[in-house]
Amino acid sequence: MSIRAHPWLNPKLFVFSAVCPLPFAVFYMRLITELFRTPNRRIAVCALFIIAVDQLTKALVLNTLGFEQEKIIIPGFFKFVHWVNTGAAWSLFSNRNGLLAGVAITALIALFLLRRHFNVHTVLGQIALGLIFGGIIGNLIDRLLPSRHHVIDFLYFYLQQRGGTEKGFPAFNIADSAICTGVALVFIITWKAEHGPRPLESTGVK
Repeated sequence: MSIRAHPWLNPKLFVFSAVCPLPFAVFYMRLITELFRTPNRRIAVCALFIIAVDQLTKALVLNTLGFEQEKIIIPGFFKFVHWVNTGAAWSLFSNRNGLLAGVAITALIALFLLRRHFNVHTVLGQIALGLIFGGIIGNLIDRLLPSRHHVIDFLYFYLQQRGGTEKGFPAFNIADSAICTGVALVFIITWKAEHGPRPLESTGVK
């Protein structure tokens, strides 16, 4: 069924909901509840949100900054840049775009098949996987688009040193942030599972 044909997404309902908001508020709350009903759906919604924000911000960079241009936001600390990366994090494996795209696809398949080992029964585990999936796909889109074939990085934190030189953290993007946050959450979940309180065992006392 197409989006336009779906009864809950009919444009006439949107117009009528402005006149009678209460029944339709309940109606669309049910739609939202349905979207988040299962762990896999929650992971997918989180991933889609990250992909949308990542690609929107990259599109804004492409439309507002020329190649290798910079815009200072906080002097001596933070600026927007338009840099490209054909490698992995910290520009490792530069000019290996095709290889890294293959690695990303393999990682996505492996994560999908092994997702039940990442505490997907918990909300935190679902958020973690959603962030990782969304981040990987966001950068993969950059690598596969014919107009790019490289990842766009635009967030750059640095410190201005004496003499005018800069010492900064490698530029990154929303997808990178999502992956790092998701991996950190996985480590936290694993640590809590290993060091958290264990259920009391039966002593066998009658």
